[in-house]
Amino acid sequence: MNDLRLALACVLTLAAAPVAFAQDTQRLRTDKVEVIVETVARNLQNPWGLAFLPDNRMLVTERSGRLRIVDTEGKLSEPIKGLPDISVRGQGGLLDVALDPNFAQNRLIYLSFAEDRGEGRNGTSVARARLSQDGAALEDTRVIFRQEPSYAGTHHFGSRLNFDRDGNLFVTLGERNDLRDQAQSLSNHLGKIVRIRPTGGAAPGNPFLNREDARAEIWSLGHRNIQSAALHPTTGELWTVEHGARGGDEVNIPQKGRNYGWPVISYGVHYSGQKIGEGTRKPGLEQPIYYWDPSIGPSGMAFYTGDKFPAWRGSILVGALAGKLVSRLEISGNRVTGEERMLQNLGERIRDVRQGPDGLIYLLTDSRQGRILRMRPAG
Repeated sequence: MNDLRLALACVLTLAAAPVAFAQDTQRLRTDKVEVIVETVARNLQNPWGLAFLPDNRMLVTERSGRLRIVDTEGKLSEPIKGLPDISVRGQGGLLDVALDPNFAQNRLIYLSFAEDRGEGRNGTSVARARLSQDGAALEDTRVIFRQEPSYAGTHHFGSRLNFDRDGNLFVTLGERNDLRDQAQSLSNHLGKIVRIRPTGGAAPGNPFLNREDARAEIWSLGHRNIQSAALHPTTGELWTVEHGARGGDEVNIPQKGRNYGWPVISYGVHYSGQKIGEGTRKPGLEQPIYYWDPSIGPSGMAFYTGDKFPAWRGSILVGALAGKLVSRLEISGNRVTGEERMLQNLGERIRDVRQGPDGLIYLLTDSRQGRILRMRPAG
């Protein structure tokens, strides 16, 4: 009788297991490896950016204007105090977060955000601050960069933050949608990648430092709305993925002073179906190394360099909002040689992708009940 009861209990346990499994964990098959996707933390309001602290805790931004620390057990801290004033409208709010290369010594962090500029106008700004020893507040918060001009709109703020190997900061900036033609002008920061010193101001070696008709912070121009950026682990070059319109999401390796074409050339069309600009090519304008048509809505990217997924080493992992997936791009040199689309069964808008210190993959889901997900090999 006891054996029968034990057997029955085991059957009931196995029958009940898929319910809990489906809520918190999913086992999914990819081309090269079977993976477990598990929930690390939940109840984040539209999480946008993630950075790992030296003790493996995570700094996570919420577009609604909150910055939190998430511990290794998934517990959320209270919102950190001392943030700059943030304009939360449309696609704007608190965006990316990056640690200073010397964070372990100086505890400096950098935040990109939509800033209210008065009279209904706003723009992407970058602030620098020191994280207090207890992690509860930001100290000495100071805005070190403001996108100019400001604009009374709610779209296309960018914005990812990446330090280069010289310690200067790349900031990707949207063209604010309605002002798309300004992406071709050197007199403003719209539709540009800028490169600034960690204290603010144009970085040494920028291509337009000595031109009176150009903004000295500009690194490259002709971009639409870049929400994915990462340094190549070998070359140190900046790679980006930017939103197209209806089609034409692009992978680029932005070189200093180069023009990447928006809105003169594109592989997409306007949402109305009308043609964009002059076609797909024009002399003097750069071609993407890869593009999507139809769009996947790219946001967040990481080069995979860890040892937990050896078959993925060297790949780029790109989150997708509209596509609700993770795109794994295989690369050879400066060419994309293949694509695998993963995790469609999750049904989640993926806002950011990061490789953790443990070699696992961490994802942010874009919803009002957003989660941090962790992807690990099955078994």
